Amino acid sequence: MFTHTKTMKKTSFFLFLLLVGFKVNAQYISEVIEYTPAPGQFINTSYGNPEAAQSITGTATGLVSLGAFGGYIVFKFQNPVENNPDNPYGIDFTVFGNPASVNSAEPASVFVMKDKNNNGLPDDTWYELAGSDYFFSSSIKNYEISYTNPNQSVAADVPWTDNQNSSGFVYANDFHTQPYYPNSENFPAVNQSEYTLSGTKIEAAIDLSDAANIKSYRRAFGYADNHTRGNINSPLPDNPYTEDIEGTGGDAFDISWAVDENGNYVDLNEADFIKVQCAVNANLAWLGELSTEITRALDVAPDASVNGTEDMVVIKDLPKKILTNTPYQLEAFAFHLGKIIPTENIIWTTNLAGTVINENNILNVSEVGTLVLTASFESNPDIFANFVTEVTEQADIEHLKQDKYKIYPNPAVSYFQIKNSKNLNVEMYNSYGKCVKKILDCSETDKINIETLSKGIYFLKIEDKNNSFIKKVIKN
Repeated sequence: MFTHTKTMKKTSFFLFLLLVGFKVNAQYISEVIEYTPAPGQFINTSYGNPEAAQSITGTATGLVSLGAFGGYIVFKFQNPVENNPDNPYGIDFTVFGNPASVNSAEPASVFVMKDKNNNGLPDDTWYELAGSDYFFSSSIKNYEISYTNPNQSVAADVPWTDNQNSSGFVYANDFHTQPYYPNSENFPAVNQSEYTLSGTKIEAAIDLSDAANIKSYRRAFGYADNHTRGNINSPLPDNPYTEDIEGTGGDAFDISWAVDENGNYVDLNEADFIKVQCAVNANLAWLGELSTEITRALDVAPDASVNGTEDMVVIKDLPKKILTNTPYQLEAFAFHLGKIIPTENIIWTTNLAGTVINENNILNVSEVGTLVLTASFESNPDIFANFVTEVTEQADIEHLKQDKYKIYPNPAVSYFQIKNSKNLNVEMYNSYGKCVKKILDCSETDKINIETLSKGIYFLKIEDKNNSFIKKVIKN
């Protein structure tokens, strides 16, 4: 999941003095130039309209939702943000979202633009700030998604298709009953039949195994709405290369992370415009679509006296459960000040006997148990990251993959049954996350009565003696 790093240097005592006794007149967002959300449960509400976009300007803490994948907002500061190496940890600006914990991130990519033609408009080249997941094989550059308007006067599922031959819906829920597709009154530039958004899509890091406690884990660094806020009045930004929330918290960005369309780092001395764009296409069950929220942003003042950890390792996620005697490709990158170190070798170690990692970083495990993978700098083993997963037998994991517990009929009117069920414990949750029904020792012959339940989408947490499953059932 999230990387684990070991601090190399302790921040000096002078940093503490700064926190308690030094105040900087920070530069905040001065203008929101464009706001084009994707469909979502907050769109066309007070959190998803032009007024919401304007709420993030200045020193006040507002809130604007970007909707599902591809939704974006473009803003600027009064003056260009300088790429100043004397800034603490090299950080040039901070974007604040609203994650409540490390388990509630809704990551967004961040782009910067320099006004090279000096016309005051964001019509030059956007450069993405390459975050921790940008270089993983699972990240899709030039991802495109098209949303179709369901043309309903109330909330309705919004269909989407993408350029990866996939399709799905931004699902409506009972929390918000207004249309989720951006309407013409709030968003006259959005085509009212269909529109397409594009950007870099990163892999979701979501755990739906507990319907009452759904998790969306934060990424290591380089994404907005990803880290919780700290002391937002602090003169110091968060150090993105540690797990701790330091200074202002939020999500810190260095213009030096900018890459071109080929993924090569570019040299920008400043940025005039900043774009924040939802980077994940995912559904969070009863919580609805994963949608980035932004509350405000500020730049960072130079202070070369501040020091701290500058290096880290980031490991690409593996599944929560992996099979014995099955190959898995490992990926990890070494970073210094947020930029890949191409000359640094990664050394892998594990805690389980019977684990082999070959020269191509292919993992194979012959024993079951809890596997702890450690990736470290070859030049300095004190810089490392861990990843934990469960190794299970083939038969056990195949049981998960068979999807044997099918719901029928679905949609249902008065009842449904669970195919192949025997001695299952079933919990049924409505779209507010409230458990509305519990069935112990459920079997295939049991008809689960839902006549008294309201129409809508419900989620089933099904548990057998070995595993837990999440299923969706629709009540018509």
